[in-house]
Amino acid sequence: MNWIRLTSLICLLFTGSAVADSRPQLQISVGDWPPYLSSELKHDGVIAHLISDVFADEGYRVSFRFLPWPRAYADAAAGKFDASAVWMHKREREVDFLFSAPLLDEQFVFFHLKSLPFDWQQFSDLSGMTLGGGLEYSYGPAFDDFLASGKVHMERVASDRQNFEKLLKERIVLYPQEFNVGYAALHSQFSVAEIAKVTHHPKPLLNNLSYLMLPKSLAGSPELLERFNRRLQSYRDSGRYQRYFDNLHRGYYQQAPRTP
Repeated sequence: MNWIRLTSLICLLFTGSAVADSRPQLQISVGDWPPYLSSELKHDGVIAHLISDVFADEGYRVSFRFLPWPRAYADAAAGKFDASAVWMHKREREVDFLFSAPLLDEQFVFFHLKSLPFDWQQFSDLSGMTLGGGLEYSYGPAFDDFLASGKVHMERVASDRQNFEKLLKERIVLYPQEFNVGYAALHSQFSVAEIAKVTHHPKPLLNNLSYLMLPKSLAGSPELLERFNRRLQSYRDSGRYQRYFDNLHRGYYQQAPRTP
């Protein structure tokens, strides 16, 4: 009798695993952008957590692939991924992608050294300066146009760490970055003494919305987008959406302590 019960229990366990694994899996390309997206954060960051839960409630499993931002975009556009996150809306991106409802409200600011006082009210105040920037980053149509005018020089590199290192060495004067992202990079990668040298200007460069993008090259994208948007709206209506960001500010997604 005990053997029969044990055999039945094992069968139930395997059946349960098979049912769980039978959910269709979505592959989503992302870039490293802590505290919103990072393989070193709990749940891969707050935005990854939100996306995973939204799709889970629609019956999908989600796997995130962290890539350099240009490759995350290109591979998703080619249909190698079911979606890519998170991206600012640009008209030229509509050629390749469908955009979800807004996932994230962002505020971009200029980081600078405290020892180099800085003020600005309009883009022309930045003329002649050398700025840091991220690969494939858009800073909004207005500032992108200003950059294209050649009145400022932007040196683009692959990571926040590189940009802040250049800022600390005075190789660049300003680094535009999203407020939470910038300070997360500083606190995770620099010493207390280095952090103390950096501040930000209170005037936002950009208040921005970011989105999940689904490739037009995949036939299932329109239906998947509709389901995602509907479920995301239910999260907003119920207050669940805000709880993810309340948890972010309480430190829920912080990196686990590194072992020596």
